Amino acid sequence: MEDLTWLDLSNNNIKGSIPGEITKLSRLDYLDLSSNKLSGQVPFSNKQLSSMYIVRLSPNKGLCGNFIGLPSCHTTKPATLFVEIFLPLAIVPSVIVFACLLVIKRKYKKPKLKARATNNIDVLSIWNYDGRIFYEDLIEATEDFHIKYCIGTGGYGSVYKAQLPNGKVFALKKLHTSETEELAFIKSFRNEAQVLSQVLHRSIVKLYGFCLHKKCMFLIYEYMERGSLFCILHNDDEAVELDWAKRVNIVKAMAHALAYLHHDCSPSIVHRDISSNNILLNSKLEAFVADFGTARLLHADSSNRTLLAGTYGYIAPELAYTMVMTEKCDVYSFGVVTLEVLMGKHPRDLLSSLSSSSDPKIMLIDVLDQRLPPPVDQKVIQDILLASTISFACLQSNPKSRPSMQYVSQEFLITRKTPLVKHAAIQDISISQLRN
Repeated sequence: MEDLTWLDLSNNNIKGSIPGEITKLSRLDYLDLSSNKLSGQVPFSNKQLSSMYIVRLSPNKGLCGNFIGLPSCHTTKPATLFVEIFLPLAIVPSVIVFACLLVIKRKYKKPKLKARATNNIDVLSIWNYDGRIFYEDLIEATEDFHIKYCIGTGGYGSVYKAQLPNGKVFALKKLHTSETEELAFIKSFRNEAQVLSQVLHRSIVKLYGFCLHKKCMFLIYEYMERGSLFCILHNDDEAVELDWAKRVNIVKAMAHALAYLHHDCSPSIVHRDISSNNILLNSKLEAFVADFGTARLLHADSSNRTLLAGTYGYIAPELAYTMVMTEKCDVYSFGVVTLEVLMGKHPRDLLSSLSSSSDPKIMLIDVLDQRLPPPVDQKVIQDILLASTISFACLQSNPKSRPSMQYVSQEFLITRKTPLVKHAAIQDISISQLRN
């Protein structure tokens, strides 16, 4: 479990000490051991604790260590009479003086923060941070959302890069002012932010918090170093970095994330705007589903009718005339993005030719991204054939004919003993073969 990134063992009535082996989880960035009966010294070093985004260790009455909310550990030998009696008498006056200075400092500084928090911020929820101070840090880090920190703009807002004094980097999605003036949108924003804060999947960008402000609403996300899939595919140098194995992994990550949203969340969550712009990549070119600004919950007792939302070229055709939102809308969009990953560009021309009355014999090798050499590894070839076959199934005009994302996710997890297309080289495989 050395790749574990999220561990929540809170409220489990666990007794005893924290085992030292837990420090081997080097990729851990969320740790919650609160509300247990743990005791002893925390085995993590200060460096390890500071490298995590979220750490919750209290309440645990028996724990000690150099961490906020915990008492320090006393491991010294039995105290002498001087240490037990005279040293405390000498320290007490110093403590009183320090406490007085602290009170004076808070007396003059606290009202300023409190006033800003009361007058400007309606709701601020930042996990594991002092909300008011963190808000101040974010505003200062972006110089009140100066354009020089803007790293992207979409239909619902602009994204800013914020680097805090402790070195942590976040992405702030600030919603456009016009949206913040609508009460219905504010309510929707609040509900979705609270729901998405519970979404935990390694291929979904982490939401760390949100701010509801009279004139400023923003979400606080995990920062992705390489930006959007769209931008990388449209840059020849960066596109070459995405070899066939990495591209297949991008498709798999999308499939697993959408399967989680559709089938593991209750109620189900439909993203509604799956596109290459909303697939972000980290420094290792691993893919994460992002931008839940248009996401909606599917309620069994509702008609789930909705206004048209999404990105042109990725929207399922049935939304144009039914306006009924289902998981199959995301499935269609997934099919488009999968072809885009394999082709290196949007597949609109290919889809247009396939929808015509004639059935042109288009070879798969001719539509794959020509900036990369043809794949030679047999496992990668089989993955490309599977991804291509699934993408065409997802693009069926009839929503009921499309597979579920749970089925797609499972297909990518199956270890196949026989090839999808027997006795044929990739150069000889046509699109019509994969569609059939």
